Amino acid sequence: MRAFIKKEWLENIRTGRAVSLVIVFILFGIMSPAFAKLTPWMMNMFAGSLEESGLTVTVVTVDALTSWTQFYKNFPLALIIFILLCSSSFTGEYQKGTLVPIITKGLPLYKVMLAKSIMLFLLWSVCYALCFGITLAYTAYFWDNRAMSHLGSAALYCWIFGILVLALMIFFSCIARTGTQVLLFTGGSIVLFYALGMIPRISDYMPTRLMDGLPLLQSISAPSDYTAAIICACVLAVLCIVAAIPCIERQAAA
Repeated sequence: MRAFIKKEWLENIRTGRAVSLVIVFILFGIMSPAFAKLTPWMMNMFAGSLEESGLTVTVVTVDALTSWTQFYKNFPLALIIFILLCSSSFTGEYQKGTLVPIITKGLPLYKVMLAKSIMLFLLWSVCYALCFGITLAYTAYFWDNRAMSHLGSAALYCWIFGILVLALMIFFSCIARTGTQVLLFTGGSIVLFYALGMIPRISDYMPTRLMDGLPLLQSISAPSDYTAAIICACVLAVLCIVAAIPCIERQAAA
């Protein structure tokens, strides 16, 4: 298993996947405070053309909340890019037939699955930490993060949601044959969570609630309001990983 973790790490480096993801998440980390900082300048630049159309441009005030609002708007897109680049991690093994030598040599397939899962979770954690850390640093430099409440909790909840999405992707990778199928099943699950979140009685239990960090920053919500969603997300993530073990053995045998 240690050897396979090393193999996964080298593959992510050699294919450029890890470097690409790090660059993308660094750009997303810079983008949030940069967009907030440039908003008044852009509004002034277009003020003339807007006034000719009958629209009045008022003075735009930006602060730390503007930067973090942009961060939470960008987060789903960053997560989608991560899933797009990593969705073929398992299915590529099936298509290339590289699991056959592993089976014949007696290595348990669940160790292969766990090694891939560990590497995906580590890569997600590093990329997310870079993105959040850069936004945190630039926002503190331009404005003041002390006005934001529960900043750490809001960041943790988004990370947990990312772990759940990766667990779903891993599970569907163990039952699907192509990366496209993995993307469809994973995306469909997230859409289902959003749809169920529209039902008031169960909205507090939906994992998608974890991406709504702005009420925390504004003290509209408390961290305890997210407890049910955190429990559901963690339970679903564990169930996905556990269920993936027999599925990958069946998939490899097929």
